[in-house]
Amino acid sequence: MYGFVYNPFVLDREGPVPLYKQVAELICEKIERGELVAGDPVPSEATLEKDYAIARTTARRVARELREQGMAYTIQGEGTFVGPPGAPRTPRTMPIYQKIAEEIAERIRRGEIAPNRAIPGEKAMMRQYGVAKVTARQAVGHLREQGWVFTVPYRGTYVSDPKDWPGKGP
Repeated sequence: MYGFVYNPFVLDREGPVPLYKQVAELICEKIERGELVAGDPVPSEATLEKDYAIARTTARRVARELREQGMAYTIQGEGTFVGPPGAPRTPRTMPIYQKIAEEIAERIRRGEIAPNRAIPGEKAMMRQYGVAKVTARQAVGHLREQGWVFTVPYRGTYVSDPKDWPGKGP
């Protein structure tokens, strides 16, 4: 109906325990069972939203609850991770904003987004990739630094002329 993944855990939507506490408890159980270990990323807000059919604000409160319980910590622009603050994180091949930028650059290379045409906006990226606004902005900034796009204030961000693309200049 809403496109969310069926989850065998049934949340008590009518009971006295807030949904965010119930979802946080389910994540704590995964940590206790070893399904999530120190340094692993906690499911993103978008994933929690889909998997448990909860609002984005409820998903945010899940991360806060996990932090308050000492089960997780958050790094702005990167996500929430299992363990105490400063715990080593499971290595990622590259930051999420770079992965997003690379995917958009690939769409530009393939001609899916033509020169002088807008790339997806921040809100679209936030929905598609399940990231915070700051991460979407980092992805756009990365594309701009590389020469793939240019931004027109109050209008949007557009694909640059192919001569300005990485490896295409003079």
